[in-house]
Amino acid sequence: MTLSIIVMAAGKGTRMKSELPKVLHPIAGRPMIHFVIDTALSLNPSKIVIIVGHLAESVKESIQQEFQSVVLNYALQSPQLGTGHAVMQAQKPLEGLEGNVIVLSGDVPLTAAETLQSLLDYHIAEKAAATVLTARLADPTGYGRIIRSDDGSRVLRIIEQKDCTPEENLVNEINSGIYVFDKKELFLALGRVSNHNAQKEYYLTDVLGLLSDSKKKICAVEAQNFNEIRGINTPEQLKEAEDILLA
Repeated sequence: MTLSIIVMAAGKGTRMKSELPKVLHPIAGRPMIHFVIDTALSLNPSKIVIIVGHLAESVKESIQQEFQSVVLNYALQSPQLGTGHAVMQAQKPLEGLEGNVIVLSGDVPLTAAETLQSLLDYHIAEKAAATVLTARLADPTGYGRIIRSDDGSRVLRIIEQKDCTPEENLVNEINSGIYVFDKKELFLALGRVSNHNAQKEYYLTDVLGLLSDSKKKICAVEAQNFNEIRGINTPEQLKEAEDILLA
């Protein structure tokens, strides 16, 4: 079965307070996205598509200098209308491929290849339409929440914090932004995603709700180490990730 990987790397990273594209901020002397691509390559995918946007040429140049011997594909997201819109840009580069797609974020550099392989293996074993990597936090503030069925066995949807009800806000299982999808189901659902939400964006998380509504199987795997799914949005978080990496 074919495996493709999409890496989202289009964001500006306003909170980094820097002109440098967010994914090029260095950890231990290397742009953070280089760690993500290393991990993606270790899974031996048929194709890797990197979604670029803000200062796209700078991002591509940095990646191409580091990975000269590797064939990587790029798709441009312009304008940037959310994570769902970002992944839509990979549809054409992935044309003709079947199988599964892993979606990664270029600003989550500490995920272990073993964790992604376990996520993929579980997804395949369960014959799922989508599988999401999650974590449980004492303070889930800022993260999308995983909404499960009453018995806890199935994922029904992911709600961004801005759109949570007070009850949903109490859920402490959070979305890492790392997924495996059945490729066909992913792009069929993306075509039905709307931007009727607080941000007026097309959320990739809405795909899971649409698949669930269509009675497709949605699974979740809980990460054992929260550090692996740390997203980097501020200089402080960048320093924390570097300390973890160098420890």
